[in-house]
Parts: sequence; structure tokens; C-alpha cells
Amino acid sequence: MHPVRRSSARLALRELTSDDIDAVFAIYGDAEATKHLSFEPRTREQVGQIVARSITSATAEPRNEYALAVVVQDTQELIGFGRIALDPHQQRGATFGFALRPDTWGAGYGLETVRLLLGLGFEDLGLHRVWGGRSPLNEASAKTMAAAGMVEEGTIREHIQKAGRWRDSIVHAMLEREWAASR
Repeated sequence: MHPVRRSSARLALRELTSDDIDAVFAIYGDAEATKHLSFEPRTREQVGQIVARSITSATAEPRNEYALAVVVQDTQELIGFGRIALDPHQQRGATFGFALRPDTWGAGYGLETVRLLLGLGFEDLGLHRVWGGRSPLNEASAKTMAAAGMVEEGTIREHIQKAGRWRDSIVHAMLEREWAASR
């Protein structure tokens, strides 16, 4: 499916372009924004490579990854990055993740982003299960995924190595029937 076009009251998901590098860098290069993510802040060059790979993967057949810009509808300003990656080891399953610019936190954009990504997964891609992991310390993400109707399933022990230390991940997931019931 290309291009992705999905929107909510305030936000939209769209394909990334090469003009988005600085806006994505404002997220992936920021220590606060990446505090609970699985990686250290990226350099602008690394972000350029991520955006370039995302643009290339958007037209792959079959498409297995949806790395998308999260933009404010009214201004088209990029404030976040969302991703769904199909899981080759799980029938009709995918992982997902998202990150928003810290100056947009607390405005409900996280919940809208999660719902947009889940809608893409279940309604557009026909998935059965979508799951994501979070840092055990990321309570805001826990509340956001719970508010979206995702179920906390458990802990993947020492799942992520960051800054030389192993960290657990807390798994949240939703099934297609749960998505349908929430609509």
C-alpha cells in the first residue's frame, strides 16, 4: 500500500520525504525524545540514512515496513515518527512504535498517533495482531497504549541494550477483534 494516507481530527500519517530529515532529527537526535527508545540519539547523518531507507522501503513489493511522518493536519508540521513492521515469524502480525517531539508531549498526540497506527494495521493492512514494546520507566507510553485499548501482556527480559546496559521491555498488544470492538 503506497502512499499511506490516514488522518484523525488533528493529525495525519504520511510518507516520509527527503525534506523531512531535519524534522525527524529534531526527534531522533534529541536526548529527551530518545530517553525511553531502544537507541541513543542519532546524528543528522544517521537520520538521513533512516529517512532514505524509509523512502526506499515505501515502494518495495511486498511492502513490509511503514515508516511514516506524523504531521499536524492544519500546518502539515512533522511532530512525530510512526512505524509498523510486518513480522515474518507471525501470521498477520506486526510490531509498531512511535516517537513525538518533546515539545508536543501532553497534548494527546500520542494517543492519536497510536490509534492512527492501529487503524492502519487493522483496517488497511488486515493484520490480526499488533504489538509494541516500551521501557519499563515510560509510564506515559504505558498510559497511552492502555487508553488506546492495548493490553499489557508481559515483560521481555533484557531485551534492549542501551548505553552498555541491558533493559527489559514491557509488551502491549491489540488483536483485530479488540480493535473492532473499540470502534
